[in-house]
Amino acid sequence: MQGLGLQSIKKNPALIPLYVCVAAGAIGAVYYMGRLATRNPDVTWNRSSNPEPWQEYKDKQYKFYSPVRDYSKTKSAAPNFEE
Repeated sequence: MQGLGLQSIKKNPALIPLYVCVAAGAIGAVYYMGRLATRNPDVTWNRSSNPEPWQEYKDKQYKFYSPVRDYSKTKSAAPNFEE
């Protein structure tokens, strides 16, 4: 396909910023999906060792960044199903 090879980049160097932006967007999307898959309490990878993983996040800060509030000091309104 024209414009996708190394020969086309040598002919038309104006395509380099386009490739850089597309690559940065793809890397950012893959990073964010990996972060969601490993850090999100809604995702369970090993159900046998921890059947209710959302209980671990009862007193932890779940938001990525919160300049106003410290969630580790607030009591969660989530119900406790262990009792």
